[in-house]
Amino acid sequence: MARWSRWAPLAAYVVFVAGYALLSVARYDRLAVRSWDLAIFSQAARGYAEHGYPLVDIKGPGVNLLGDHFSPVIALFGPLWALAPSPVTLLVAQAALLAFSVSVVLATAVRHLGPAAGTAVGLAYGISFGVVQAVDFDVHEVAFAAPLLALAGAAYLRQDWRWVVLWSSALVLVKEDQGVTVVAVGLVLLIAGARRWGIGLITFGIAATLLVLLVVIPWINDGGYDYWSRLTGADGEGESVAWPLRAVWPAEKIETLLLTFGITGFLALRSPWVLVALPTLGWRFLSDYDSYWGTEWHYSLTLMPVVFVAMVDGILRARAAGPRWLARYAEHGPAVAVTAAVVLRLQYPLRDLVEPSTYQSTARERAAEEVVETIPDGDSVDTDIGLIAPLVPDHDVYFIGTNTGPDQVTPDWVVVDTRLGWPGRGIAGWAKDHYPGTRWEDVVVGGGYLLAERIDD
Repeated sequence: MARWSRWAPLAAYVVFVAGYALLSVARYDRLAVRSWDLAIFSQAARGYAEHGYPLVDIKGPGVNLLGDHFSPVIALFGPLWALAPSPVTLLVAQAALLAFSVSVVLATAVRHLGPAAGTAVGLAYGISFGVVQAVDFDVHEVAFAAPLLALAGAAYLRQDWRWVVLWSSALVLVKEDQGVTVVAVGLVLLIAGARRWGIGLITFGIAATLLVLLVVIPWINDGGYDYWSRLTGADGEGESVAWPLRAVWPAEKIETLLLTFGITGFLALRSPWVLVALPTLGWRFLSDYDSYWGTEWHYSLTLMPVVFVAMVDGILRARAAGPRWLARYAEHGPAVAVTAAVVLRLQYPLRDLVEPSTYQSTARERAAEEVVETIPDGDSVDTDIGLIAPLVPDHDVYFIGTNTGPDQVTPDWVVVDTRLGWPGRGIAGWAKDHYPGTRWEDVVVGGGYLLAERIDD
């Protein structure tokens, strides 16, 4: 038991670091672009490394990312970027963070449930839909929240309230919404009888949330917090949805709830720790932004360490005080969790790890390399999401959708991806209209990319 509890988490860490990194880096190499997020955080890391703050021109010329989402923890990417300035550095760092959370969950489960059951719970967490979808979808600040929540949950099961408070308090540095999660942790401590710790954590969480949303972000961002408008209570198509129906409708929200708790065999619902998941589910389901509702993106990542630690607690409670049928069912809970996780995740995206096409170079990838190499280092580029991340390390990158208005910057180059809806065989004409008073010339590169260079008089 002692040897297994020592070596199993380490082995899981190594395996999952390799798997997560391989999955995300292979997708990056295939140019399987899903958003601009990797480019945003790459530019933020570069900003910390070069300027000491997260300058992200992709969000708009001169934008400080702390005025968009308050995530000072991203500063930890700065030294890594200075050592290896590439988006791949962030992908590997995220893999390391998430794999560490797997080792924590596995070690905690082994400690409380035994080697076989505990390892099953840890593996189920590692391949759960929330974790794997986050790995497959660029890089996000919430990757730092996963190990913090896992560590806080482990301390909760040990009834080590001091460490619960320390680990969960650090969540306020991850993202502005995590302060409410800190409040939820405080409520759980109250339920557990740790009154002094609970009240202190609730007070801290509320104060930190108000300070960030009402003072810090408006001080950095003249427009204030940009995401209030997403809590309007519509159904994503502009139709008003009445409370409390908003919490479970459209039906996609019910599906997310069933998957989130079903992956633990619903045993997580036996634990007070599951209350820590409510703030994240709350802001997601009350929003009119339909991407929050489902399981396709990265928004379920912070739920996974919570529900799996709650599952361990639920099994312990069922063993100790549950009816006989529940105690018997709880004994099979780890096997249920592994089965559910495998069925859900070995379909996609984990199956990419065994697909030969994942590792094969294509003409399109070679064309992308030619585009990046054509643009001299240090030149400015306006682009869409197609090549936005690969351009960040050596160029001043702007996003076509946000490089507008009075602060618009006229770049040296424009490059777009025809897969994203750009018509025609060139982009120079569009650039001439978009940047009045400038002259442009198309550069032939092929591979579905349109490249134009600004011609100075």
